[in-house]
Amino acid sequence: MAEPLNSPDRPDWTPSRVEDAPLVTGQGRFLDDLDPLPGTLVAAVVRSPHPHARIRSVELGRARAHPGVAAVLGPAEVSAALRPFPLSTGAAMPYYPTGTDKARFVGEPVAVVVATDRYLAEDAAELVSVDYQSLAPVVGARAALAEDAPLLHEAAGSNVATDRTFEFGSVAEAFENAAWVVEGEYEFPRYSSVPMECYSVIAEWRDGSGDGTVGPAVEAWANFHGPFTMVPVMAGALGLPTSRVRLHVPADIGGSFGIKAGIYPYVVLMALASKHAGAPVRWTEDRIEHLLASSSGADRLMRMRAAVDADGLITALDADLVDNVGAYLRPPEPSTLYRCFGNITGPYRIPVVRIRARAVVTNQMPTGLNRGFGGQQLYFGLERLMDAVATATGRDVLDVRRRNLVGSFPYETPTGGVYDSGDYAAALELAVKNVDLGELRSRQDEVRAAGGYYGIGVGLVVDPSGTNIGYVGLATPAEQRKPGRDKSGSTEHARISVDLSGVVTVMLGSVPQGQGHATVARSVAARRLGLPEEQVRVVVDMDTATTPWTVTSGSYSSRFAPLVTSAVVQAADRIAATIKAAGSVLLGVPADELELAEGLVRSRAEPACAAQFRHAAGVVHWDPSVLPEGTSARLYEEAAFTPREVRAATRDDRINSSLCYGFVAEIVAVHIDPDTLQISIDRVSSVHDAGTVLNQQLLDGQVYGALTHALGGAMYEEFRYAPSGQPTSATFLDYLCPTSAEAGYELRTDHLVSPSPLTPLGAKGCGEGSSMSFPVALANAVADALAPAGIQITSLPLHGEVIHNLVSGDGRYSDHRHSRPSGGDEIWR
Repeated sequence: MAEPLNSPDRPDWTPSRVEDAPLVTGQGRFLDDLDPLPGTLVAAVVRSPHPHARIRSVELGRARAHPGVAAVLGPAEVSAALRPFPLSTGAAMPYYPTGTDKARFVGEPVAVVVATDRYLAEDAAELVSVDYQSLAPVVGARAALAEDAPLLHEAAGSNVATDRTFEFGSVAEAFENAAWVVEGEYEFPRYSSVPMECYSVIAEWRDGSGDGTVGPAVEAWANFHGPFTMVPVMAGALGLPTSRVRLHVPADIGGSFGIKAGIYPYVVLMALASKHAGAPVRWTEDRIEHLLASSSGADRLMRMRAAVDADGLITALDADLVDNVGAYLRPPEPSTLYRCFGNITGPYRIPVVRIRARAVVTNQMPTGLNRGFGGQQLYFGLERLMDAVATATGRDVLDVRRRNLVGSFPYETPTGGVYDSGDYAAALELAVKNVDLGELRSRQDEVRAAGGYYGIGVGLVVDPSGTNIGYVGLATPAEQRKPGRDKSGSTEHARISVDLSGVVTVMLGSVPQGQGHATVARSVAARRLGLPEEQVRVVVDMDTATTPWTVTSGSYSSRFAPLVTSAVVQAADRIAATIKAAGSVLLGVPADELELAEGLVRSRAEPACAAQFRHAAGVVHWDPSVLPEGTSARLYEEAAFTPREVRAATRDDRINSSLCYGFVAEIVAVHIDPDTLQISIDRVSSVHDAGTVLNQQLLDGQVYGALTHALGGAMYEEFRYAPSGQPTSATFLDYLCPTSAEAGYELRTDHLVSPSPLTPLGAKGCGEGSSMSFPVALANAVADALAPAGIQITSLPLHGEVIHNLVSGDGRYSDHRHSRPSGGDEIWR
């Protein structure tokens, strides 16, 4: 195995992150703490109380007359000044930052009030009067697909925003020749990331920018996770060139894990409010607003079928996927449907695949990215199906998986994914060893003999990282994709400079959410330049006017480890070449015979022949004319890492949807109390292969965090709606997040290292793996526990009330997805 770049086994190991000190001492720089513009006013948002209603009129006069109010704008002002946001498909479902013709979910903005402080703005907001015509709501994917469903967007003629079918190989033939055909219908819930800091925006509209150019401009600050995708979106909505839109992101954004990465409508809305108010405008979301109207992961309805031969090998997979994206197909949706397109078969050798992918709109909060998006949903269906295959064929769940695992690399999937490296069988065996499966089986026998419930579940997932945004193009049929307008995207930028005292500054093009980007980037740059880490500083706050970027830049989909660090390596190596050239002047030794180590430029053959790194940097700054012929006096390098292995979708709809593919093997054991039916997690074994480990402490932290995030979705968290369309989980009294008490199970983590041949350091992503594997591993464990009672698990979350209704056969919990409404099979036709 490759040695981690930062681990307790190294003599220079540093256990703490450089980000921690300001955070634990109250010195974090969150947007709500900052006041970058003088004279900033404060906004309050008026929101719809209806899930589906036509907006007949909006009366703003009383609010405008309220003391301290600078501006009030409603649907008329929004539709007059803004263009709808661009969508990822051609669906006729225009999306503005407020409702214009209709309100389509509870909490949708309808008007904005700007005043001198939040209190006055909130008071005036209550004076806004909206005349609504209530309409029948559409709640859930099944309701959206019903033939008589009310239409959310009449111009579209349907609630289906996108519907595509893909086939790779002869699926019908595989199923005709199968010894077994195994199928299951599964549903994954919508839940969120509930960041510590909710959405926050400061925006200023300027009729003259003061930079020597003519015309209006917008400068904004936001705790936004994807600033570079937002700039062209803002510019398009506001009718401005992208050069006239500038977006800042502070060093600390209070968490995101995807929820702050989709279109951030409030940035545009506050820019327009600033134009009307004639001053900068600030808005910070409260927790109820966030739970009502920010974003969530998509809930998915899926039917999975497997063709299985006599030896227990899966010969074909047929997947019908329906994502509920809420009221609008808000970009980057339908990303959740396609992000895992290349790894749709998971870690298994399945040669033939058919996929139907649909996204539907409903009167619920719009969806976006949530840690592990697409993978959470896919693997819940696929790994439940693997257990069903084991049952149908009379084999052990581990045996079925072992028989079907990919065994050699690189491995190309039917859909175009290319798995770069791995040893899936070894990782699974390590997980089995670490969990002490024999002991758990004995414990299970004892509990069952006493009349209790005890189960053991497995979840195996391929963890994609270094995403290729070209997968979004799959939502458009190949014949409609314009030649020369293809998209691919695994490019990331980094910029490194050296000052005249030898201090190195690294500027990153990705927004961290707490993962430790500065710690890792400092370590990587220091090692490439042979410097102590204290001599390297990292800049992580963003300014789209000065930070190097492309439209795809960002830390979503585990891009940092494989992509951003690769750009850091490239930029550092260019700096190193210049430092060696300067060192050759000082030492009289050819540059190609020098090395950088221990803060020195020194001869590899005679290490005592050395000069300080800072002295070599000083030559470049102070006396560049002495540099060797052809050497640029440049200690300012930018690199763009652009791997050629990720390209746009082919004409036959195949795509390598990520650059790298890691692996997670997870085994979960649960005990269900026979009296209370409360689920207790007994033990978890989690093994990760994320390629080269860049920092062991941070990798462990990402695993722990992903497990806890996944625990929420598996057992506690769910955005639920009444049949009326009213949300029933808009506070933390109803939307339950796990705490340290719920995460107090026995955890045994481990890792393998299969370096990626596609990245300079061999690193892959690791921050999302367990968020994909743990929910289904837990569901498989609960299913195993309840198997003697003949109970099937087809949905999440799982908690005491759900188990009670399953065990007792009580139908009172009828809005939960374990209960099937009549006529439900019509959606699969």
